[in-house]
Amino acid sequence: MEYSILSDVYERLENVSSKLKKTDISAELFKTVPTELLPKTVLLLQGAVFTKSSGYELGIAVQMMMKAISKATGYKVDDIEQKFKKTGDLGLTAEDFTKTRKQTVLFKKKLTVDLVFKNLQELAFVTGEGSQEKKLNLISELLASAKPKEAKYIVRTILGDLRVGVAEGIIRDAITKAFLFKENMSKEEKDEIIAVVDSAWNILPDFGEIAKISKEKGVKELKKVKVRLGESVQVMLGEKVESIEEVVKEFGKIAAEFKYDGARVQCHKKGNQIKVYTRRLEDVTKQFPDIVELCKKGLKPEECIVEGEALGIDAKTGLPSPFQVLSQRIHRKYDVDKMVKDIPVQVNLFDVMYVDGKMLFDKTFLERRKILEKIVKIIPKKFQLARQIISDDVKELKNFYQQALKEKQEGLMLKVLDSPYVFGRHVGTMYKIKETLESLDLVIVGATWGEGARARWLTSYELACRDPDTGKLLRCGMMSTGLTEEEYQQMTEVLKSLIISEKGRMVKVKPKIVIEVNYQEIQRSPNYESGFALRFPALRQIRWDRSPEDAADMERVRKIFKSQGKAG
Repeated sequence: MEYSILSDVYERLENVSSKLKKTDISAELFKTVPTELLPKTVLLLQGAVFTKSSGYELGIAVQMMMKAISKATGYKVDDIEQKFKKTGDLGLTAEDFTKTRKQTVLFKKKLTVDLVFKNLQELAFVTGEGSQEKKLNLISELLASAKPKEAKYIVRTILGDLRVGVAEGIIRDAITKAFLFKENMSKEEKDEIIAVVDSAWNILPDFGEIAKISKEKGVKELKKVKVRLGESVQVMLGEKVESIEEVVKEFGKIAAEFKYDGARVQCHKKGNQIKVYTRRLEDVTKQFPDIVELCKKGLKPEECIVEGEALGIDAKTGLPSPFQVLSQRIHRKYDVDKMVKDIPVQVNLFDVMYVDGKMLFDKTFLERRKILEKIVKIIPKKFQLARQIISDDVKELKNFYQQALKEKQEGLMLKVLDSPYVFGRHVGTMYKIKETLESLDLVIVGATWGEGARARWLTSYELACRDPDTGKLLRCGMMSTGLTEEEYQQMTEVLKSLIISEKGRMVKVKPKIVIEVNYQEIQRSPNYESGFALRFPALRQIRWDRSPEDAADMERVRKIFKSQGKAG
């Protein structure tokens, strides 16, 4: 399959805003793709060449991309940089220079989906001496053989900024439309199929694989999808609740557990092999060799998947450290042994998904907890079960809540005893209660270089929430307070590698960094696409454990706005 076919589809998707039209275009494509190429095509349509849980990233910065365009077209890097400043899109810049390239390649290759995919994946595995030059050659070889439109989308894919607006919901709907829906199906029948696809994807979060199963074997086989040890599973997320009373009133006796101020971890054990994932499905096994060892010692089954909260511990006092301290370990890929010593962890387990060949999602929470108690060998203060009480006594639950706060934890998780494991957010069976005014997890989509003494730092950050229907990020404010000098420096280093365009002091960045933000109130604002603006937003913490998909959505922002007693 020629890559030009995919490029034409990208262009069609980019030129329509309707979610239904995007779904139709994607479904048409999937129907025509050879089965063996379907997983690769589905990933590429999302602007990726790896699944989230793979742990691999292309890691190509704007400067290297400009050098690759220069090498492929014969123009100077300065010329490319000047054009880039005008377009704000390195993909468009590559397209323009490819139209009038100064040099031609003697043996141009016809680009195929397979070749582009292979070359892009290879970028993640090039390491060691001369690796930068090898990466440069891999990219420039593709661009040298690319037509202008192909060059645009290759560059955007590498930079993680495809701009065609295809979110996971559209991919799901396109798969169902291409392979699973039949003529004259009722809405109820279609909804049932969508639920099956959702369930399969939650257990195996790889839409490429789900598309292939759908095409080859249909709904019947999707219902049989099982977890694969060593490949992350989607998680259940709690919904914010205002009071313990309202949960007890609705459900009666509930389980209350400490909501630890740490990082959620999903641990897979297969014999002596351990994998550790964050809630955003990132593989952090190498960053947490201590958790690997704790799992080997503390998990009794031959095979299992458990969930818990990794809590940072102060090496000197033995007391819990805030998440911001532990977060230093999540992205640290060097000096790991030092970090293990400086910031040891305590794992508090709270759920189990799978044990020795059996998935447990349909078991009630109470049943899963009892199974968890049987399969864990407690290692005091290191590897243990989350603190829990079961009660319908509001006073007792409030005392337990105060105990959690006293021990420097965030609050409580309130869980419905007879509920199964329900994937996703706002599931109606698990609630969180915290002491502070509700903060928001938002994505940084832009930044501004500081002035004077702060000129070397990016000091103001453009924040965005999610459109729950399209996945599009909508701006809702600018934040410039709450950071220490060390945090400004750290944030600048991270964001510099994510810059995709620059105009004056303003930069646009690849949406990857999620931060938890406090604010005074939410106001109406015509200046942002969301229609809202945060008043006096300030950084609470950088959420290295979360992805843009975890950010607050418009529904949440609107609900908080209305709760302030304002119209709209």
